[in-house]
Amino acid sequence: MANNPTANAMWHPVPIPAQAPTTEGYVDVRGTKLWYWDTGGPGHPVILLHAGTQSAAGWVYQQPALAAAGFRAIGYSRRGYYRSDSGTDPGWTVGGDLHCLIEHLGLPTVDLIGAAQGGFVVLDYLFAHPERVRGVGIVSSYMGIQEADYAAANARLRPPFFASLPHDFQELCPSYRAGNPQGVADWHAEEDRAVTGKRIAPVLGTTPTWARLEAIRHKMLLATGDSDLYVPPSLLRMQAAHLPCAEVHVVPEAGHSPYWEQPEIFNALLLDFLRRL
Repeated sequence: MANNPTANAMWHPVPIPAQAPTTEGYVDVRGTKLWYWDTGGPGHPVILLHAGTQSAAGWVYQQPALAAAGFRAIGYSRRGYYRSDSGTDPGWTVGGDLHCLIEHLGLPTVDLIGAAQGGFVVLDYLFAHPERVRGVGIVSSYMGIQEADYAAANARLRPPFFASLPHDFQELCPSYRAGNPQGVADWHAEEDRAVTGKRIAPVLGTTPTWARLEAIRHKMLLATGDSDLYVPPSLLRMQAAHLPCAEVHVVPEAGHSPYWEQPEIFNALLLDFLRRL
């Protein structure tokens, strides 16, 4: 595991910062419209891919940090999420939808940063269009990997009743829930507006397997929170063993949403990684 120079930093709540100016629009994906925002500018484009409890509006800590660092930050809501249509059609995939956005914006190459279910989208696009991707980050995602040993490890992690627990218990670490009530309220506000109807699960064009992960040669930031109930450090190590080009970080005092719970630490890791691509 990579050494984390900020692992001993004192934890403190971080208010949501002022957001950078953006343009907003819609991209047509085979008859369904998806909402996106874009900070614009000449910097290299970084597309942020949201978790299953959030939407494109949930990257409030990363959007201004990326823009201030000179990157072009872009986020979009998947089908059925905040301000995006919920329509589906035969043969759609999350990677295909992302490709429509990239083509719509005329981006030759991009960096992709996906959290939780957003990590599924990162891999689906990377498998289909590796030449369009410069670097990737996958955060607290079990990635949809289809392998027997991986399924067995996940089965040991969470009891059957886990899915019925409140989302904040599942995703935010105890330290954050106890120490930052305003942050929890803000997280809930984002969750409440994220899903506008029936939650639409990611549809993949390519099934992630160990062999496919081992063939990835793109530089990758692989991270999780030390209290993540979905992807604890042990499961992250299992993933990393099959990702030869990944650098691995465990964010302290964070659960399944380290980019929200520990934004200063996470943003420092993210910006350092992007600057080295």
